[in-house]
Amino acid sequence: MEELIRLSRDLVQRTPVAPVRFLAERINWSWRLIGIRGARGTGKTTLMLQRMRGLEKAVYLSLDDLYFSRHSMRETVEVLRLRGYQRFFLDEVHKYPDWSREVKNLYDFYPDLMLVFTGSSIIELSKQDVDLSRRAVLYDLPGLSFREYLSLTGVHTAPAISLDDLVFTHENIGMELCRSFRPLEHFGVYLREGYYPFFLENRDDYHQRLRQVVRLVLETDLAQAEGAKVQQVQKLARLLQFLAESTPFKPNILHLSRHIELDRATVLRYLSHLQNARLIGVLHVPGGGLSALQKPEKVYLENTNLAYALPEQIPDTGNLRETFFFNQVSFVAEVAAPDTADFLVANRYLFEVGGKGKKRGQLQGKPDSFLVLDDIETGVGVQIPLWLFGFLY
Repeated sequence: MEELIRLSRDLVQRTPVAPVRFLAERINWSWRLIGIRGARGTGKTTLMLQRMRGLEKAVYLSLDDLYFSRHSMRETVEVLRLRGYQRFFLDEVHKYPDWSREVKNLYDFYPDLMLVFTGSSIIELSKQDVDLSRRAVLYDLPGLSFREYLSLTGVHTAPAISLDDLVFTHENIGMELCRSFRPLEHFGVYLREGYYPFFLENRDDYHQRLRQVVRLVLETDLAQAEGAKVQQVQKLARLLQFLAESTPFKPNILHLSRHIELDRATVLRYLSHLQNARLIGVLHVPGGGLSALQKPEKVYLENTNLAYALPEQIPDTGNLRETFFFNQVSFVAEVAAPDTADFLVANRYLFEVGGKGKKRGQLQGKPDSFLVLDDIETGVGVQIPLWLFGFLY
């Protein structure tokens, strides 16, 4: 117990005060039960430890610590509560058996406690054995936006832009930003190695470390969701590698089933797992929903850094453009696959993504339709620079 407290204090002291992810300002820290969900490597633990600075009677507990193989989380929290601790920051809850029930009991039995937990993005509170969805406020932490990347690297700091403001005032916004820095000078680097905050530690081994993170997700988080069978982990890895070399991919589920040697229902379930783990992005037709049993219209890798790390070949430029747009925009609005453009956003805006020479084509005459163009610094009229969509969060 004393070692847990010492470890908590040491971690808080060693955690840098800055940079702080954008989500820290959006969380309602006064709520008694807060969940922070996200993919590995996006900075969930750092965000919690930064929040703990200056707080009294707060303790950090990592639930994948060997200590919890011999002691229960509830018992540990109850003992620390008797010592006066009231704020508990619980990391990696998905590694702890029956975590949701113990968290629920602590929340219900001790109204003086404040609990913050982090977990894998595969966690779905509505599917837990006990109902935490009515008690917990759940936040998702994505990887870095292009805006955050520029701030972390000291290039430029600016507030996020709403989607409506971006669409209708992009000319003024783009010109104002370009007075301070040259976006295209940094955009390519971000697409290659700027999505996960650990690029700050070592750029040379970034893609190798990213591949290790992906393997860890497959072997632990997703294996746990599938019952921890080695054969299923291998199938998941095979499916992910196939998708990485094929994206953007319009899936033929029958063909996928034969290639991976799995039945149709299992392939669809695996696609849902990979999406929840933030390894792929799944695009449906408008109104199609996100059912694990529904065939997606298109499949992308979740972000462009994965497109550089996973396939053996150099990623296609058009794929990178669409992957970036889908990744950044889908965090702030619903994105679907319409018949007449690449993307339908917020059930209103039509976007066609391409290089600077792309024409409106089939978008001609359609209201609220825009060209999203790479390799331009500023836009004019319906032409919006691609990099600017990295300022949405």
